[in-house]
Amino acid sequence: MSARIGVITFPGTLDDGDAARAVRYADAEAVPLWHADDDLHGVDGVVVPGGFSYGDYLRAGVIARFAPVMTSVIEAARKGMPVLGICNGFQILCEAGLLPGAMIRNVGLHFVCRDQWLRVENNETAWTTRYEQGAEILIPLKNNDGCYMAEQSTLDELEAEGRVVFRYVGGNPNGSRNDIAGIRSESGRVVGLMPHPEHAIDALTGPSDDGLGMFYSAVDALAKI
Repeated sequence: MSARIGVITFPGTLDDGDAARAVRYADAEAVPLWHADDDLHGVDGVVVPGGFSYGDYLRAGVIARFAPVMTSVIEAARKGMPVLGICNGFQILCEAGLLPGAMIRNVGLHFVCRDQWLRVENNETAWTTRYEQGAEILIPLKNNDGCYMAEQSTLDELEAEGRVVFRYVGGNPNGSRNDIAGIRSESGRVVGLMPHPEHAIDALTGPSDDGLGMFYSAVDALAKI
């Protein structure tokens, strides 16, 4: 039986279809989850995709954090369910307290859209075991509020505990502290990153297929349960 990975749609989500496609590319079943759902319909993992949930009118991700489905996601994540937050999804996971820190407007106050090189700093999370430690991968980046910020004590803790999962290389596109592009929870089951792996699963449609490894890693992690 294939793994069932839920993909949440909030009002304003843009990349749920691409995330579901990436799940299917990794030979898992993509299960659509609606923001108003009060349960996760028996999924084994969850992707919180990118976009502009609820228009991001107050602060990116801050309204989505209170959507009914997030209550179930938070509970499941704390029990060990793999959760991946991409771009707006990363912002939502920070707002929900599943990951530390927050995102603010990019340095220069410009929307950034480009293909971005990342270095895999930790290949021991539920979403990164298919990568070699230190591998450099190319996936698209597109955001307005992608500058990762945290108190110095939090940054020191993330670095000391190996919880920086991805770091920008070849230039920091948005001013993130310590060139951080993605981090993990203490358990390693929850990962958030600003660039978009779901847009790099096929060389025909993306700059590479480097993003597919994250979805295969989750399938591997679920097969071990």
